Amino acid sequence: MREIPTIKPRRKGRSGMQAMLIPSQQMVEEQIRSAPEGVLTEVGILRRHLAAQYGADACCPVTVQRHLRAIAELSFGALEKGEPLSTVTPYWRMVDPASLLAKRLAGGPTFIRERLTAEGRR
Repeated sequence: MREIPTIKPRRKGRSGMQAMLIPSQQMVEEQIRSAPEGVLTEVGILRRHLAAQYGADACCPVTVQRHLRAIAELSFGALEKGEPLSTVTPYWRMVDPASLLAKRLAGGPTFIRERLTAEGRR
């Protein structure tokens, strides 16, 4: 079952408007799960794909980052409890280990780097 997206008009510049997608955590998770293994995809690309998928001009960066942090907590916690890697959302594919965001996510830059290396990224 597909979710009905929330798209709100937002100001862009002094006189323009844009349609801003406010994605759900499920929408962000689905986009992350579609990312290819071993490939680092920036969060900005994820936002552009979501906006295009739902017919919006942009996707809220604050909401995506909030959901990404929640997804990372859930996924990292599940892995620590021994759940199989195939059952968690691979959030590490969306975050450059050298970024500030990586420091704020569960597992941190070291875990993200290890996961990307294990998937074949150099």
